[in-house]
Parts: sequence; C-alpha cells; structure tokens
Amino acid sequence: MRYAQGGGLTDSGRAARKRVRLQAVERFEDGQRNREIAAALRVTERSVERWRRQWRERGEAGVLSKGSPGRPRLSDVQIARLARELERGPLIHGWADQRWTLARIKTLIGRLFHVSYTVEGTWLLLKRQGWFWQQPARRAIERDDAAVEGLEEGDLAAGKSTAAACDGWIVFEDEAGQSMTPPRARSWGRRGCTPVVRVRGRGSGRVSMAGLTCYKPGKRSRMFYSVREYRGRKGEPKGIGWRDLRDLLVRAHIQLGSPIVLVWDNLRMHLAEPLREFIAAHADWLTVFQLPSYTPDLNPQEGVWSLVKRDIGNLAAADLGQITRAVKRKLKMLQYRPEVVNGCLAGTGLALDA
Repeated sequence: MRYAQGGGLTDSGRAARKRVRLQAVERFEDGQRNREIAAALRVTERSVERWRRQWRERGEAGVLSKGSPGRPRLSDVQIARLARELERGPLIHGWADQRWTLARIKTLIGRLFHVSYTVEGTWLLLKRQGWFWQQPARRAIERDDAAVEGLEEGDLAAGKSTAAACDGWIVFEDEAGQSMTPPRARSWGRRGCTPVVRVRGRGSGRVSMAGLTCYKPGKRSRMFYSVREYRGRKGEPKGIGWRDLRDLLVRAHIQLGSPIVLVWDNLRMHLAEPLREFIAAHADWLTVFQLPSYTPDLNPQEGVWSLVKRDIGNLAAADLGQITRAVKRKLKMLQYRPEVVNGCLAGTGLALDA
C-alpha cells in the first residue's frame, strides 16, 4: 500500500486495501482458517481475526468499513478556538511574516492547549476542518474594512436604486498598463532547473488601457475599452487621459442606449476639473459613485485586466506593437464572452440584482 506525503493513504493504497479485504471475505465463505488466510494475503493473523469478527457481525460491509476514527485529541471547543486564532493571523502570535505553516500551527496548538501534535497530524487535523494550502490575496493596510462592509447598504445600494429608477446600466471603470517586460507566468521545467524567459532589455514604451464592464439585470453584460501606445516621443501623451475617459463614456452611452451609473475609484484623474465639469453637464444620463479607497478587489474590471495579463505572460515581444496587438486581441475576445465578464463580477462578491 502506498501512502501520501502527509501520512494518509493514496487512492491506489485504498483500492489495494479494499481488494485484500474482499479476498478475505471470499476465503471466510470458503471456510479457510485464519492462519491460511493470513499467509495467503500477507497480513497478520490478528487482522484476519478482526475481519472475521466484523464479517460475522455485519457481513461484507463490516469488513470494508474504515472502523472507528479514534478519539480526537482536541475537543470541539478547542478546535473552534484554534480556528479563531488562525484567522487572526501569524503576526498576532509573534511571527514576523504572514504565513501559516504546519510547523507554526503545531507550535500554536502546543501553546494554546498543551497538546503535542506531529506535523503529519497537524496536516490531517486541518484537512478535516476544511483548511488547505493556498495562495493568499493581498490587501492594503490602509483599506477601510468598515466602509467595505457597508458598501451594499451604502453607495452601491444607492447606485443600484438609481440604475433601476432610470432603467440604466451599472458600469465599473478602471485603468491598467503594460510595458515591454511581460508578466511572469508559470511554466514547466526540469526539477532543480528554473526556466528562463528571455525578453528584450532595450527599448521603451508602454501600452495604457482603460475599460468599462457594464451590467444590467436581464441584459447581456457588455465591455468597452480604449488602448493607447506611448513610445517616448516628444509631445506624445504618456497614457490614458481624462479626454480618453470622456470619449469612452460617450461611446458606451451611445451603444448601450441607456443612462449610466458609473462606479470607479478615487484616482486623481477621475477628480480632474474638466472631467467633473463633463459629469455635471451630462447629469441626465451619467451618475457617478466612488468605491472605498484601496479596494481594487471590488472592481470587476480588475478581473478583466488579470485575464489580459495572464494571456500575455512570458511574451517575448519584438516591439511595442506586438504587445498592443496581443492586448487588443484578448480584450476583443472577452467582449464576445459575457459569461466571463459575469464571472469577474461574481469574483468581487457584489450582487447587482435590483
């Protein structure tokens, strides 16, 4: 039988154990003795005796049963307290970084309950309680969690009511950029030999993007975008400006054919005086709400940028135009996949049903 790294049986090990017990049941029915069965199956006589007793009491189902899991070393109250302490994070308990490892959790159990666990036992305990090894999400320390928790009852709720009253769309806006150096993506490589991605070290330039994800109950989700290249030439705009945002909003309004309730962050460009004047002059179809500070995870357009960056991972671009074409191709593809745009909204945890 084979065992997993954490100490438990693998799928192949469980199958082998089941076959051995089924063979034992067949030999019980044939009237063979325990010593003969133990020698044939290469197990101990004590195991055969236990299986025979279970077979007499419950039949084949009793032999295949896993048996009693044993008495847990921590009570339900202690396990609930351990979960609360783990959710508080390692910093609270004296570690310098914010990584929970099996060794640290083992130490924490000893501190709290004076119970000694092995690393393998800690792994099994966490697995039974629904914890598993995963990559954490990053959030800014400056984030106001109270404002985020009240978002559904605050600005977003008001935005949903406004959109429903005017039969409009709720639109999320955000900007992103990509230089000649592509984002690093995972790749297969020989063990002990880190793969190397060769990119151009020379050259300058940047591709700036602005996007709108548009939602309305009962309607197919939409997405609009604007892309601008910056090659370092004299007098050339370095990125997306307020005029680009204005034109993008006008284009979205024309194609949607309905009022827009715009939701975006507190970027300085969003507070520019010309843009504020434009919003005030078009209050008949444009209403603006702002997200709390340091909350990019609440903007579904961030999910779109994540998909775009993943598509160009490890791209060895020959020039800036190749990056621009790759970005536009991915954005154009997403425009025809409203289910992906809906998934970006679901990833934020926000509900826009009126």
